[in-house]
Amino acid sequence: MFDHISIGVSDLAKSKSFYDAALAPLGYRCLRDTPGMLGYGRDEVGLWISPSEHPVPADMSSGLHFCFAATSRKSVDEFHAQALRTGGRDNGGPGLRPEYDATYYAAFVIDPDGYRLEAYCGGA
Repeated sequence: MFDHISIGVSDLAKSKSFYDAALAPLGYRCLRDTPGMLGYGRDEVGLWISPSEHPVPADMSSGLHFCFAATSRKSVDEFHAQALRTGGRDNGGPGLRPEYDATYYAAFVIDPDGYRLEAYCGGA
């Protein structure tokens, strides 16, 4: 459905450190790093990040949520750990979510600007 998503952040350098660390365990990396713009993906950019004065509503009322595909449960665990090490906040530690599906394994964090992020792996 989507070719890419674009988000605004308050501090591009801080966000680069966060996303470099949090997305690496999932196999995503910064593919584009130009003044005022970062692009993340595996082979092609799927997430664009640029500066913004007001990235997300202060009360996080938009309901916006991004879920990144993970290749293993271990990578979900590492995503969560790296996100917390680099300024993210816990929003649900790694584990099974049987309310979604018996094999739904995910972790949830909030990035430095307040975006709600998830890493998910299905299967064993």
